[in-house]
Amino acid sequence: MRYPIPAGRARVEEVVLRSRFIITAGPASSNDEARAFIAAVRSEFADASHNCYAYVAGPPGSSAQIGMSDDGEPGGTAGRPMLAVLLGCGIGDIVVVVSRYFGGTLLGTGGLVRAYAGGVKAVLAALPVTEKVARRRLAAAGAYRWITPVARLLPQYEARIVDQGYAADVTWEIEVPEEQAAGLAAALIELSRGEIEVVL
Repeated sequence: MRYPIPAGRARVEEVVLRSRFIITAGPASSNDEARAFIAAVRSEFADASHNCYAYVAGPPGSSAQIGMSDDGEPGGTAGRPMLAVLLGCGIGDIVVVVSRYFGGTLLGTGGLVRAYAGGVKAVLAALPVTEKVARRRLAAAGAYRWITPVARLLPQYEARIVDQGYAADVTWEIEVPEEQAAGLAAALIELSRGEIEVVL
């Protein structure tokens, strides 16, 4: 499985009717990582009126590991619209915290929803992304004459040797994208006409 994830952090600021919104986004591949990110931003903006958050710790649109908080804003005006933007943005393993400094003018529920959802959209536009590739390891063993042919084959499957041992045979520990693993195993067997043993 491959999907876009944050390559780092991004931060934008917006002012809506004198309220200052500081929006911080970053990577979170688990609930614990998301909570640590939220705690760090909260301590940085401890004097903010609210530190609302939302996160999706998993593939884009997945609701297996999600979280949100209105942090004292009227129910459903911050965390839920923030989470809705994250679930629909096509990026996984992501957490966003919106720190709000109240400016003295009430925004109303519709205004708050627009401000929080809009803030998340703004930070997503500034967020650097990279591709997450689920990888797995496979083990192989074969005669020494296969060292060079195996090394030549691996780039076609985006695979790399993690460990190589030399005994009676050569042993390889190979890391490969999950969706390429079966294809690489078949190619190694075909290449060596069955001489290379592969354990998936």
